[in-house]
Amino acid sequence: MDVSLFEVLGPVMIGPSSSHTAGAARLGRAARLIAGKPFVKVEFGLHGSFAKTGRGHGTHKALLAGALGLHEEDERLRDAFELAQQAGAAYSFYELELPDAHENSARITFFHTDGTLSEIEGSSIGGGRIRITSIDGTAAGFSAEAPTLLITQRDVQGVVSGITGQLAAAGLNIGVMRVSRKGRGETATTIIETDSPVPSAVAGRLRQLPEVLSVRVVDLNAKEDADV
Repeated sequence: MDVSLFEVLGPVMIGPSSSHTAGAARLGRAARLIAGKPFVKVEFGLHGSFAKTGRGHGTHKALLAGALGLHEEDERLRDAFELAQQAGAAYSFYELELPDAHENSARITFFHTDGTLSEIEGSSIGGGRIRITSIDGTAAGFSAEAPTLLITQRDVQGVVSGITGQLAAAGLNIGVMRVSRKGRGETATTIIETDSPVPSAVAGRLRQLPEVLSVRVVDLNAKEDADV
């Protein structure tokens, strides 16, 4: 069995636990990027070990810090509650049961300034790694380790080929691609993991394609402005 150095040593992080702290912060930050809009409140539903022992391991602060845009190695993770208050962001935590979920799982709900909601479910699976399992009730299933495109489109012939054509024209290689739909002719979701970062200009061209409803880029290695 191949084991990476990352799995042995874990990520550069603020302790005490890679799963409960680094992974939680990474999960919160991935959810923030998926939501993709300013928010006034964020709720964290905690499942399993996150619910039972998370507070002692700093999970609450790590999840909130990630949602505010802080990286897992940022020393300010410990001050997440105070930073949220300074940013005017309300937050709350509650316990819930997620069927067939990893022990370190959470449902993160953002209440946006425009009155809409975003709901992301995911897990911290060890060594600071995460897995996003659901977005707004639709199954997802990606790690966010590679730059990831989340595209919502109408289920019409030719849309997917138009998307992949734009990526090929930009010289972007597709590592993984999954397409799911609610029903024939209804809304579909395309998740694409690429081997290199997706330039904003390429994302812009994808948004202009006929029948494409939204395009979000999740790149945890890219620089972004935090709320604090």
